Amino acid sequence: MKFEKLNKKRINTLLFIWSIFSSVYAQQTEKILLSGLDFEHPVKWEFMCTGGNNSNKWSTINVPSNWELEGFGEYTYGRWYKELNQEEPSKEEGFYRYKFKLPKSDQDRNVEIVFGGAMTDTEVKINGKLAGSIHQGGFYEFRYDITDKVRFGEENTLEVHVWKHSSNESVNAAERKADWWLFGGIYRPVWLELTPKSHISQVAVDPKMDGTLKADIKFEQITEKASLEMFLQTLNGEKVFKSHFFELKKGASVKSVTAKWNGIDPWTPETPNLYFLIIQLKIKGEIIHEFRERIGFRTLEFLPKEGIYVNGKKIIMKGINRHTIWPESGRSTSKQISIMDVNLIKNMNMNAVRSHYPPDEHFLEACDSLGLFVLDELAGWQNSYDTETGKKLVKEMVVRDVNHPSVIIWDNGNEGGWNNKLDSLFTQYDPQKRIVIHPWSDYGGWDTHHYPTYLTGIHRFGNGENVFFPTEFMHGTYDNGHGAGLEDFWDRFNKSPLFAGGFMWAFCDEAVKRADWGGDEKFDSKGSLAADGILGPYREEEGSFFAVKEIWAPIKFRPTKITSKFDGSFIVSNDYIYTNLKDCSMSYEVIKLPADVFGVSDPVQVIHKNKIEIPSIEPKEAKKILLELPDNFFEGDWLKIEAFDPYEREIYTWVWPIHSAEYYFEKFSNNAEKDKKSRTNVKRSRGEIILSGGIIKCIIDESTGYIKSILKAGNQVPLKDGPVPVGMKATVKNISTANNEGKAVCRIDYTGGIDHITWTIFPDGKLEMEMVALKNAGRSSGFDGAFFEDKISIFGITFGYPEKDVSGIKWLGDGPYRVWKNRMQGAEFGLWKKAYNNTITGESFDNLVYPEFKGYHANMVVADILTKNNTGFKVYTANDKVFLRLFTPELPKHSFPGSHPQPDFPEGDISFLYEIPAMRSFKPLSQQGPESQPSNIRIKSGDEGIQMKLLFDFID
Repeated sequence: MKFEKLNKKRINTLLFIWSIFSSVYAQQTEKILLSGLDFEHPVKWEFMCTGGNNSNKWSTINVPSNWELEGFGEYTYGRWYKELNQEEPSKEEGFYRYKFKLPKSDQDRNVEIVFGGAMTDTEVKINGKLAGSIHQGGFYEFRYDITDKVRFGEENTLEVHVWKHSSNESVNAAERKADWWLFGGIYRPVWLELTPKSHISQVAVDPKMDGTLKADIKFEQITEKASLEMFLQTLNGEKVFKSHFFELKKGASVKSVTAKWNGIDPWTPETPNLYFLIIQLKIKGEIIHEFRERIGFRTLEFLPKEGIYVNGKKIIMKGINRHTIWPESGRSTSKQISIMDVNLIKNMNMNAVRSHYPPDEHFLEACDSLGLFVLDELAGWQNSYDTETGKKLVKEMVVRDVNHPSVIIWDNGNEGGWNNKLDSLFTQYDPQKRIVIHPWSDYGGWDTHHYPTYLTGIHRFGNGENVFFPTEFMHGTYDNGHGAGLEDFWDRFNKSPLFAGGFMWAFCDEAVKRADWGGDEKFDSKGSLAADGILGPYREEEGSFFAVKEIWAPIKFRPTKITSKFDGSFIVSNDYIYTNLKDCSMSYEVIKLPADVFGVSDPVQVIHKNKIEIPSIEPKEAKKILLELPDNFFEGDWLKIEAFDPYEREIYTWVWPIHSAEYYFEKFSNNAEKDKKSRTNVKRSRGEIILSGGIIKCIIDESTGYIKSILKAGNQVPLKDGPVPVGMKATVKNISTANNEGKAVCRIDYTGGIDHITWTIFPDGKLEMEMVALKNAGRSSGFDGAFFEDKISIFGITFGYPEKDVSGIKWLGDGPYRVWKNRMQGAEFGLWKKAYNNTITGESFDNLVYPEFKGYHANMVVADILTKNNTGFKVYTANDKVFLRLFTPELPKHSFPGSHPQPDFPEGDISFLYEIPAMRSFKPLSQQGPESQPSNIRIKSGDEGIQMKLLFDFID
């Protein structure tokens, strides 16, 4: 998704609308944009950069923006001192100039200039005069009173000097020695705020769920006796709640007031109810100034050694860490992006988000209105601000964000980047007295331990006494983490009554589009350092997105397999905090495959659909739901159930196959109808076994038991060099052949893990393989491990096939995304098709095609390997739970040592497996849960062994 910049006429319209918005409410603060509203709608300022690209010459630049993305300066990543092994770079400075006018009629008003954010040190001059002291800190809104410096009715000159590198070493340590991109420039909007001389300067509220509100209100220049009127209004303006009145003495600078309204609907992430709070300052009955802000009513309770409660309910946060970033604009984003990101987070069934610094205010507004808990953080990545600087930044952060109902916790720095002396300052400006945490530490009754192992204990988590919510876990470099292993961790965490949730790292790959790079590669994520996302840089959805969506779905189905005895009943549980499932909606469809499953145009058919009546199921309850099954239910091939929340957002779509793989094997393989005109034959010659049927010949090497070649009417079908055993060893012991009832048969007996393989060719050329492995294996089974009970990470057989010939695949099974052993969720049973691609998750940003083609695919029933040269084939299995391996995903070219982009793949190209490897997260697999561990296989005397039946069809 890329954004189109609007034309100048549209920009001027937006600026005009924003500047006159307050004229609708004449007594409100008037806001006049000097910059553009966001990077999509910028305004040109004069600009010069002192170093790097396009330096030391005056030109123009879009404001807001980060200057690197505009072609100036140098790109710098914050790990310059470690993995990148660089001297500290990027100390360029930027000089900005802009002229503006204010009408003479405004000379009786106060004027402040406000910067939404500038990196990193910022000096502001108005008409050659300093607006105030240099601001230090790149992630914070700051302002100056410039009433005595502007000339009303005349042109004013704004000059801004921005240093990318701070003169304050604690700011550099907190913000520049960090695992993120370092940018320069004025990257958030700049505007003027005009108010009457007597005005409301600041409001901080504490609105409770029962409709009670306490407000701390600050004033400027109350020169005579005044009064306040305070009331609520619904966002659509249809309802106005009663007014409360308060007297204000002459000279008052602050007043704390309390009011209560009945009939208030409280705010939660599941019901994000908002109201306008309106406070009018009146003198002699005339409205002098009006404050208007959206608020939500909710009650926060933080009980050490017990839990976090919102509106009386203990919460569990299902969260993600998010950087403010867009590939074409760096940290300069837009409301449109914020809304998109919050919707994507909600679409993964998450209810919480955390940032390493205060995000854009429009992001918090989207969290308020769409419903997310927010952990709002003072920057400080492993290093803290000094106390004097930190005091100023805490005030700027809390004063800006205090009234957002989504913000429930303040973070003081990250991973050692906290200054304990600042903790008390948060509550000084916050009447809600939210808790202050130190992310990754066990501090103050709140254990936020980062990247816990599955068995974390010894006075932490399971054996601890503090409320546990890891503010980082499930690290997602490349395709690592996120969905892989999440279910194990989440199930274990939820066993503790002290668990309050967790936040995965991270939301999106932080790749930027380099304005200074030519050639084919345009995007830079500094190798594996910033490729941590569950989404691509333009918010492309990778496989873990859907796995998390399923794992964190608030509706849970107890595991069920549809059999001939299925009566339509499921046990469903409610994992919401507040919502009764009766307020959600659910429907189902019975879907039937076309007669020709590989037909070009025949679609699948919905043979029945209906709504599902959901009984009252309170949070943490489980009850039975019952589907009214149609008479033709078992004519269908799969059952699909969709669920939607009360706002019609999809919760998840669950799918169950109605029949087994063996059913489809018999249905689609057509073994019962043979071409009676064709003949089969088997012969042995010069170390080869040749099986013939119709126009197909299969040539097998006697010494290895591997296919040497497949010929179709004399032309090569390049499936060969297999079946090679995977996860076991086997050598040929004996071969026998026979022509039997119109079939040609070759049986190969092995020593080792495989007992025997029987090859059968039919008159129509279909080739069947029946393998029995580990039958009466004993302790010398031929496993790669020492004993047959040992650790097995991968198990099955593999073949060679040229990747260059493949154009795509159509298959019946779980899809469309690939899976790992510990990330089976998010894939749905169905009939899928996808084109060949070579996507490297976390690196292929110039051509990031999802779903990835290469990797493991679960529950394969039938697959059609599509090729460019008519050398493909179809394969059917009679066994459930077979994994299809399609080639080996390419490794990233730019990864740093220790990034572990994927587990090792077996030799060969196309494999049929019963066991596949797990994907690691930030921790080694040994420190993850049960589903991430290798399996073991135990075969005893009398066991029939592990069987696999495949049928290959090389005919079009």
